Order: sequence, then C-alpha cells, then structure tokens
Amino acid sequence: MVFTSWRGVVGVVKPTHRPGSLEEFIRLMPEGVGVVPVYLDFKRGTEEEFGAALNAVHDKVAELAKEGVDLIHPEGAPPFMIHGFQGEAKITKEWEDEFKIPIVTAAQTQVEALRALGVKKFVGVTYFVGSINDMFTRYFQSAGFEVLAMEGMKVDFADVGRLASTEIYGHTRQAFLKHPDADGIYMLGTGWRCLDIIHLLEEDLQVPVVHAVPARVWSVQKRLHIRQKKLGFGKLLEEMP
Repeated sequence: MVFTSWRGVVGVVKPTHRPGSLEEFIRLMPEGVGVVPVYLDFKRGTEEEFGAALNAVHDKVAELAKEGVDLIHPEGAPPFMIHGFQGEAKITKEWEDEFKIPIVTAAQTQVEALRALGVKKFVGVTYFVGSINDMFTRYFQSAGFEVLAMEGMKVDFADVGRLASTEIYGHTRQAFLKHPDADGIYMLGTGWRCLDIIHLLEEDLQVPVVHAVPARVWSVQKRLHIRQKKLGFGKLLEEMP
C-alpha cells in the first residue's frame, strides 16, 4: 500500500454498495493516492435509517484506523447532517481524538467547498422528497448559508443511479430558475451519475456548482497537501481554490 500510494492513503466509508461514485472518485484523484473503501448497507434512504447509523459508521472508521490510513472520509452526508452542523463537528472531533487520524465527512467537504467558491445563498437539489430536505436545509443554515430552496427529485432510493444526467440537469435548471438571485447550486448525494453536467450547468447558469464527488476530491487533495487541477468537472477542480 505504501509503495503505490506515495502521496497518501484515504479510507472511505461508503454508505451503500452502489457502483459509480467510488470509481468516479478514484478516476478524479491524482496518481499516487491510495483509496481503501469499506461499506455500510443503506437500503431505504430514510431519516430513521440515517439516524440509527452512527454506531455502524464508527465501527467502519475504527476498521480504517487499524489499516493506518492517512485520512478517513465517511461518505454519505445525511447520517451526519441529522445531528446538525455543530453536532457533526463534535462527533468528528471525538473520533479524531479516539483514533488519532484526521476525519472529514461528506457534508463538511461540501460546506468548505461552498465557502471556497464564495457561495452565500444557494439552491439545493436532492434525490429525496419530504421533510428530510428540511433537515438538509437546517444543516446548511446552521453553517451560515442562505438556502433558497432544497428541491427533491422523486425517485426510488434504489433507482437513483439509473437516472440520466440530462434528467438531473433539467431538475437542477428548473430549481435554479425559480431563484435566479442564487449565487450557487448545491447537489446533494453521490447516488446519481451526473459528473458530465457540472461544467455545463456552470456555463449555462453562470454560478458555481458543488457536487459531492468533486468536493470530496478537492477536500482530500487539500488535506494531503496536493493541488492538482482537473478540467471539465466544474470550477472547484478547475481552479482548486
């Protein structure tokens, strides 16, 4: 592991066994970074399931700590967002004290990315519907953002990866045009396959877009003291602010 991972090793906790986002992450990361994945098994994508997940996430973080990785990244924003912005920070600080390894969650990378891009008020899009979107909104409000909307897309949790990126583009564009004063777009979740529309959305709507996968790549690079730009996937990776 050390021989092939001369720039560092990141351990990731994947919330589901869905293919797609892990491959995207590895392809966008620079050469010399090792990735060690472990998996949870979310099935329903409900607030109840996310709320009960913390002990399971902790066990996976402990597993990665035993492997001696340089950084641990629990993916899946909702299981941490449900504890609130301050509650999440308290959890990750306690785990860092316990395992002596830096830890950053998906939601934390997204907050950092929005701030780095100068976004203050944004429109969010998700593949959830109902009150869970209110929970996402409260999280970002607590982090200091003005959330103009958190527009859910009605799709079964198991079928998110089957959506065409053009459908996701249409949903995102429609949500943004209701709030043209927004200075950014936030796309929650790595379940949908839509990296190919991020640059297109930024060109068409003239605001930065924060999507979980590029935010993860940017944040992990930053923490491993790497700054390798990647074109074609939005301003965050193109400029590496």
